[in-house]
Amino acid sequence: MKAAMYPGSFDPVTNGHVDIITRASKVFDKLVVVVMKNSAKNPLFSQEERVRLIEEATSHLDNVQVDMYDDLLIRYAKEKNVNIVVKGLRAVSDFESEFQMAQINRKLYPNIETLFLNTSTEYSYLSSSIVKEIYRYDGDIKPLVPDNVYKIMKDRK
Repeated sequence: MKAAMYPGSFDPVTNGHVDIITRASKVFDKLVVVVMKNSAKNPLFSQEERVRLIEEATSHLDNVQVDMYDDLLIRYAKEKNVNIVVKGLRAVSDFESEFQMAQINRKLYPNIETLFLNTSTEYSYLSSSIVKEIYRYDGDIKPLVPDNVYKIMKDRK
């Protein structure tokens, strides 16, 4: 069985994330979405909430599992015996930072491989940070996030 992981903070999960998850799930027998803690970010949702939101948004995908982790990704990879990382790329700027991360992960754990998926054109502008900014100013986030995320964010206002 070929398994891969798709790590990120997913705060909140967007339609762009779900697009990458859906497309990656067609390539691998099993895809684990790993909700990571990012000490540089101030999250809107707890890790547990993000896990639940992603599980709901991807419940139609039988081979997708959602997990969370608070340590280095390579430790997760070793513990779970998953050596393929999937990352979505929106722009050249994403490539620069993701390439650097892929290189350091490979330096620390030579068995790990990172595969980049280009984001679908309709989501090339979309990020969780943008969603949160629009949300803070009462903008319409409905077309940017899965329905379950929209509902919980709307209810929190």
